[in-house]
Amino acid sequence: MHQRTVGILLFNEVEVLDFAGPFEVFSITTLLESNEKPFIVKTISENGELVTARNGLKVKPDYSFANHPSFDIVIIPGGFGAEQIEINNSSVIEWIKNQQSRVEFMTSICTGALLLAKAGILDGKKATTHWMDIDRLEQEFPNISVQRGVKFVDEDSIITSGGISAGINMSFHLISRLHGKDVAIKTAKRMEYEIRL
Repeated sequence: MHQRTVGILLFNEVEVLDFAGPFEVFSITTLLESNEKPFIVKTISENGELVTARNGLKVKPDYSFANHPSFDIVIIPGGFGAEQIEINNSSVIEWIKNQQSRVEFMTSICTGALLLAKAGILDGKKATTHWMDIDRLEQEFPNISVQRGVKFVDEDSIITSGGISAGINMSFHLISRLHGKDVAIKTAKRMEYEIRL
């Protein structure tokens, strides 16, 4: 079985559930017949040092930009750190651009969409973000067709989701695409999370 490696970007003031929700979903997913894990989930940050997420949660990333393995799926979470700090960090934006050409899926949660937009990845595409930031996405990036009132937007290899818990819905959607609805439903049941696929 080919295991896909999922890389979740971390940074100071990242929204906790933006990264922890998808981390949980992909980490506990198992295939129906074999019970094998189809995903390896790793975290990265620019320098690999301890990150202080929203409200003070401290997280130690597995890797830095300099030493991480190759990823099949990259998840860009949001939060205050994305919309106010990392959007002006050229190293992070350049890393996202570089990953886009290498990964099978580039995804964002919440205001992580602003980072994808800044990297030019969403130009000419449909996308969404947290409802509180949707006007900003539309105003600052007019080449994006901003979608309102949806949990996520699937543009084939690029998937954006709404805020915070919507990243969990997006994760189940991607699992359903890759391994079928039954695997996604089994995983959601284990998490006691209700999904509609």
